Amino acid sequence: MFETFQRDEYRISTDPVEFDLDAIHSYLVRAYWSQGIPRTTVERAVANSLCFAVLHKKAQVGFARVVTDSATFAYLCDVYILEEHRAKGLGKWLMECVMSHPSLQGLRRFSLATRDAHGLYRQFGFGDLSKPDTLMEILRPDIYR
Repeated sequence: MFETFQRDEYRISTDPVEFDLDAIHSYLVRAYWSQGIPRTTVERAVANSLCFAVLHKKAQVGFARVVTDSATFAYLCDVYILEEHRAKGLGKWLMECVMSHPSLQGLRRFSLATRDAHGLYRQFGFGDLSKPDTLMEILRPDIYR
């Protein structure tokens, strides 16, 4: 069912009841990868993904979302820890929880896109594309503006 992980005064939960959509949207609307994203889009994305909320007491201070079929493929996105909670190992712990989730085991491909966190993700086995010439995309970077 839902996973919960506890560490000191922080908790990570995959239970949607614990997700604070206002907090998630508040961060994503200003993030470089989703600037201006509408709240309804965030709601739909969260509802259709495997999500991880990082909670400090009852406040949501971090998040990760995985788009997956739980069998062959996953795409990690919308990962953040609020600025005032950084440098406490929460990003690494969040990734440990994501990577150990039962629905994300045995996948053929697990991908992500990042501008500045390569060092974190490399610790969990992510690397450069092995065959970038085989992947294609439709990218609309200004879709929310």
